[in-house]
Amino acid sequence: MVAEQLFGVVPNFSEGRRTDVIDAICRALQVPGAHLVYRQADPDHNRLDTTALGDRDAVARAALSGARVAVALIDMEHHSGGHPRMGAADVIPFMPVRGVTMDDCVELARSFAKELATSLDLPVYLYDRAALVPERASLAEVRRGEFEGLRDAVARGERLPDFGPHALGAAGATAVGARKPLIAFNVYLDAADEGAARAIARTVRTSGGGLPALRAIGFLVPERGCVTVSMNLVDHEVTGIIDAFDAVAREAAAGGLRITDSEIVGLVPEAALGKGDTAHVRLRGFDADRQILERQIEGAG
Repeated sequence: MVAEQLFGVVPNFSEGRRTDVIDAICRALQVPGAHLVYRQADPDHNRLDTTALGDRDAVARAALSGARVAVALIDMEHHSGGHPRMGAADVIPFMPVRGVTMDDCVELARSFAKELATSLDLPVYLYDRAALVPERASLAEVRRGEFEGLRDAVARGERLPDFGPHALGAAGATAVGARKPLIAFNVYLDAADEGAARAIARTVRTSGGGLPALRAIGFLVPERGCVTVSMNLVDHEVTGIIDAFDAVAREAAAGGLRITDSEIVGLVPEAALGKGDTAHVRLRGFDADRQILERQIEGAG
């Protein structure tokens, strides 16, 4: 690995329940020069979140290797879960970590998207900073309607991919992007009212006139008998964990609901969590050694 440059790739796969498939994908992500520094499978979301760090070529090889296994083993025709999804290798964003610019990541994402589409005969969409058209800067817009809705739209000749075939097969489609490190933050409420969770999500997210740089959805988590407001903090320097938690807490209290706990999925920059923040947001299951990004960078270096 070139010490001065470190790229990150954060592939998310549509499998969080079958351990053999999860293990096979994670093994595939471990290629020379790339370090798989985080993996978390969520059975409620039916989703696998991973992070690999390495040089430019290594993270691209890792992402392609993981996607190849996912495409072979995941059938979207028989997939369901709490998290929105459009493909087996659902999203593959690249991010700058050390000595790397956003432009470097955009260039990598665009070249990788072409290779992914060609190698796996897969419809591929570019999103966020790598988007070729403004409306695809939003991942939510790219994934609108999820696998089923996108499959039907493409069959009508609409919302065609940037690369690859103009049809979605069993592996669905993949969104490839370039972005800042984001924080996946879920807040759980002591209720089974999915409508209430969706209403809170609509209020707090950017697109609903809420906090800037915040995406949010609300849905039922049957295994826990409750609902969650699942958020992506796109830029924690603009809207941080405390801000997002407090906004959800205010809306929940107004509706007579109580927050039970919260969780961070994946890695988080050290600067995003101040002293006392974990207690304030009732953070559950957080492992600083595994989930603080800077600590993983030290290991990868």
